Amino acid sequence: MLEETITGLDLWHLALPVLSRRDHGIGSVEGSCEVVIVRLRSESGAMGFGEASTWSVFTGTPEASYAALNRYIRPLVVGRRVADRAAIMEDASKAVAHCTEAKAALESALLDLTGRILNTPVWALLGGKCRDTIPLSCSIADPDFEKDVDLLHRLRDDNVGLIKLKTGFKDHAFDIMRLERIAKDFPEFRVRVDYNQGLSIEDAPAQVRDVATFAPDFIEQPVRFHQFDMMAKLRNMIDVPLLADESVFGPEDMTRAAREGICDGVSIKIMKSGGLTRAQSVARIAAANGLSAYGGDMFEAGLAHLAGTHMIAATPEIKLGCEFYQASYFLKEDILESPFVVEDGQVVVPDGPGLGIKPDVAKLNAYAITKTVSE
Repeated sequence: MLEETITGLDLWHLALPVLSRRDHGIGSVEGSCEVVIVRLRSESGAMGFGEASTWSVFTGTPEASYAALNRYIRPLVVGRRVADRAAIMEDASKAVAHCTEAKAALESALLDLTGRILNTPVWALLGGKCRDTIPLSCSIADPDFEKDVDLLHRLRDDNVGLIKLKTGFKDHAFDIMRLERIAKDFPEFRVRVDYNQGLSIEDAPAQVRDVATFAPDFIEQPVRFHQFDMMAKLRNMIDVPLLADESVFGPEDMTRAAREGICDGVSIKIMKSGGLTRAQSVARIAAANGLSAYGGDMFEAGLAHLAGTHMIAATPEIKLGCEFYQASYFLKEDILESPFVVEDGQVVVPDGPGLGIKPDVAKLNAYAITKTVSE
């Protein structure tokens, strides 16, 4: 079954309309977010899909992911056996530097294809399921806070219990005002705080100390990714756990972060790590060093959410929930054939073959900026 050959690789670069503006420390997204979808086809007619979710100020650009997949990775995939997944990923890691989102999309598609051929879920290919649901966290990031108040009411009605306040993109007074308002009007929410590198090293100590008085679950990445010394200093200043995000992409960064004591935990994203298996490695290195982990994401559609869901379902070390909210609360329309499943504030882990839900190809074509598709 897995001896069959991969016969095609198709690509779509999409611009997906969004409901609101999102400001995240070092940058913002407004109007639309852009993703790249890859489809692998095998000689039996089976298909597997993956998504590269990018952000130019963080991981990279959709144009780079598209070119990596189309020009450099395609020759490594087409003509290979489905069974060669590990070798294909190793070859891809050497063929093009960085482009972690493209590699995550490739591995997602290979796993989806394998799972559909074997009639088994991706989580089973990654070691087996350790949870059926994952607590959902939704980011509060609109520069017009009153719009986010409307979102908070909706989240409360949907029994979503976790929110992450994006900070550091306006001024400190704005951040404190929102924390005070949430504590007063929405005390049922557990709050996390994420600066996305938004603070200078001069302002970070005082502002992080102020925010820590609100006792959030954690404070995430206050300063730039390379400022390891300041991260370690901030960690030692506060009682609230400090998490790393942009400072830790793959296992190599996690090893250094643990060694230098810059964080109490880490945001794990398949788009940063370069795939699902490397994301699992990050989680295991973190846990081995006594550090916590949660499932972060980029500006994603439901297909990338599915890949992250399967990864977390098979990774017991990730205990702090996930941020797979965009398909339900950010995109005007998702690309999946049926909705990404969130029930009672929990992401539901699919049990169907592969990733469990396929993209709607008609939607891929409708939202495509460019595509390379052989029908």
